[in-house]
Amino acid sequence: MTRVGAVDMGTNSTRLLVADVEGTDLAEIERLLRITRLGDRVDADGRLADAAMERVHGVLEEYAARARELDAEHVLATATSAVRDAANGREFLDAVERRHGFETRLLSGREEGGLTYRGVTSRFAAGPGTLVCDIGGGSTELVLGGPDGVDDAVSLDIGCVRMSERCLRSDPPGDDEIAVLREAVTALLPRELTSRAAVLVGVAGTVTTLATIDRGLDREIPEEIDGHRLAPETVEALLRRLAALPLAGRREVRGLMPERAPTIVAGAAIAAEVLRATGAPEMVVSERDILHGAALLAAEPG
Repeated sequence: MTRVGAVDMGTNSTRLLVADVEGTDLAEIERLLRITRLGDRVDADGRLADAAMERVHGVLEEYAARARELDAEHVLATATSAVRDAANGREFLDAVERRHGFETRLLSGREEGGLTYRGVTSRFAAGPGTLVCDIGGGSTELVLGGPDGVDDAVSLDIGCVRMSERCLRSDPPGDDEIAVLREAVTALLPRELTSRAAVLVGVAGTVTTLATIDRGLDREIPEEIDGHRLAPETVEALLRRLAALPLAGRREVRGLMPERAPTIVAGAAIAAEVLRATGAPEMVVSERDILHGAALLAAEPG
């Protein structure tokens, strides 16, 4: 058994998982999350902002100390959409290695989808036609697979931070803005994947937040959320409710982290469009995702 750390430096959040791994079995020791918005304005400017990078470095300093306290033998930090899109992304990763001692890996969209699928299926038994939907800050990954692994995967530039910055300018957002956002999402969803989905699994902060609100919880409790089912009509109702509120009102919604309030409307719209495109009767929520896939990768020899 190997104790490892995995860090996910996402567009919207920075997360840590410390876990014991033996083969394909994974036991969580601790999981931490901070909203850091690394991808602020990357879509418009093409660079990671200095303030955003320093927010992440501050959190990584805390995570490095915690991983040492928990005796993690190795920490792998993965970077996704925001760093992929930024001209100074490699410079940022070099600084992460230098300042915090983590191994870093910049994932392509397909690699991101594959690690997400690996994390999900470390506990979820995937049948034929399982479509995993990972709604991130900068991108959304759709990964189609089955018992033997991944069959196809795509990474789409329709994350909740990116689409909020592109489409939602009013507070609260207008119906016309929501419609434009949904049309933009629909135009990018690949019919060749969505039409083959027999089971739809949703992961990451947008989906788990919607499940937390739907369950009436004060905060996300992984064991309560894992396996929760979100029907299309539920997601549509949550989207209408959240979009009708100004930002200050969304910050007060039970179960919604205040830091997620600026992007949850776009995230819910993406989830609604994925459900519509697949025709799935529900989205099954998984608490295991790319972070767990990265932990399994970190435990591999060499």
